[in-house]
Amino acid sequence: MRPPYVDQQEGAYYVSGTRVSLDSIVYAFVGGQTAESIAQAFLVLSLEQVYGAITFYLAHREEASGVSPVRSGSGRRTAILSPCLRRTSSRGWRGATGSP
Repeated sequence: MRPPYVDQQEGAYYVSGTRVSLDSIVYAFVGGQTAESIAQAFLVLSLEQVYGAITFYLAHREEASGVSPVRSGSGRRTAILSPCLRRTSSRGWRGATGSP
């Protein structure tokens, strides 16, 4: 039996066993990030969990209809400036690119 990769809690979807929302994963993926870079940015997620969340979204778009790419007021997709943060040292948080 395969593990569930996504749970629905209080009307929102989250990667199972974490506080990482499915929309965070989808926004990063649609924004051009690879599953590997998403897993590196969200240290609590394994690569398997990231692929599982992306697969869930692709297979259940209607069910997860609240999760969609970020759109500007004109309806165009917009880039996400800081899609996620990761802790790289005891000095604090750094952006996914490694810059402070």
